[in-house]
Amino acid sequence: MGAARTPRERWVEEGLRALADGGPDAVRVEVLAKRLGVTKGGFYGYFADRGALLEAMLDTWERESTDEVIDRVEREGGDPRTKAQRAGMLTFSGERLLPIDLAVRDWARRDAAVAERLRRVDNRRMALLREMIGTFCADPDEVEARGLIAFCVAIGHHSLAADHQGRPRADVLARAADLILDR
Repeated sequence: MGAARTPRERWVEEGLRALADGGPDAVRVEVLAKRLGVTKGGFYGYFADRGALLEAMLDTWERESTDEVIDRVEREGGDPRTKAQRAGMLTFSGERLLPIDLAVRDWARRDAAVAERLRRVDNRRMALLREMIGTFCADPDEVEARGLIAFCVAIGHHSLAADHQGRPRADVLARAADLILDR
């Protein structure tokens, strides 16, 4: 009986961790094999090459950050404001999706195919925001502006180093959400 193969999902997951830690250049078959404690031979049973792994990683990120987030938001229910806030929290906070999302955004600056995928993901996210904000805001221009502000706050606050005149960042973000969601 031969040794058990490292499942495909573990290669993808380790690749996503490497991407989040060091960008696409950190996703190296030899390094992933070492981190998984296996030889790189098993990799080629699942992937033709590194490019195929990168595609699988992007597929996983896209599915988790759109389909799975939207499914969970709908499943857990609530009013549109709650749903919009939950979608943002699921996507842009925590240890899993946020670091991957930020790494994909950086990668997209240098890779047109990744940029196109990011555009598709962001368009789905914006569509959800438009739908939710549109339930309490009738002006399409204002809906678009609120969606843009929400998106920029969700992504940009992680890079912002500014202080808030003695206010905790969490309080300022909560107030920004209240303004965006008209609460």
